[in-house]
Amino acid sequence: MSACGLCALLLLLGTWQVLVEGALVRRDEELGAAVRRMAPPEMPAEALSDLGNLEVALPLLAVAMTLSLLRPGGRRWWPVACYGAAVVLMVPLVLGLKVWTDRAGPSGGAGFYPSGHAATTAAVLGGALLLLSGGLSRIARRAARALVVILVVGNGLGLVWRGYHWPLDVLAGWCLSVLLLCAAFAAARHRGPGDRLPRTDRIRPHDGRMPADPDPPRTRRTPSAGS
Repeated sequence: MSACGLCALLLLLGTWQVLVEGALVRRDEELGAAVRRMAPPEMPAEALSDLGNLEVALPLLAVAMTLSLLRPGGRRWWPVACYGAAVVLMVPLVLGLKVWTDRAGPSGGAGFYPSGHAATTAAVLGGALLLLSGGLSRIARRAARALVVILVVGNGLGLVWRGYHWPLDVLAGWCLSVLLLCAAFAAARHRGPGDRLPRTDRIRPHDGRMPADPDPPRTRRTPSAGS
């Protein structure tokens, strides 16, 4: 099973369990209480949870989009549009799921499933990585992937440590962002409307031979004196 398929399955399972208040929800709340008991000091936990704030995520995404557009090679606008659309589409999807499931948070209230902060962090950092990884060396790509994973997981832990979300809320936010990034990645692999090669790029390279004339002109025969 692919990562996208697994995330879709987990999102469906988690949403169903939250709606019916199933056994997975009770286990999730027990896990959340255990994780909070192991929380680090407030300052680092709060800093990690803040990675999903729009004040942090949107400037980061804007920088990644700008760098992608400025990279040599041209025709980068379509991937930028695809990943930007994925982040924009994430907002109504998260809000719709929050209203539909109406799950209470660790500190009370309602509308905590899925975590918007977790989804924002994963979508923005994942989208930035996909936009910029093409211009990095193999070692740099591996380091960037590791950094993204550390920040995304750290953000999720920070949200649970501070009592802002249950672990299942965070997992659902991650799964939703992965599904959106998979869709954006598939769309970005195709050229966008109007994103075509210039005419000069479509000319086949000349191999040094004269092109064959498909219809050579007929040589007119000069009439002889006896004709």
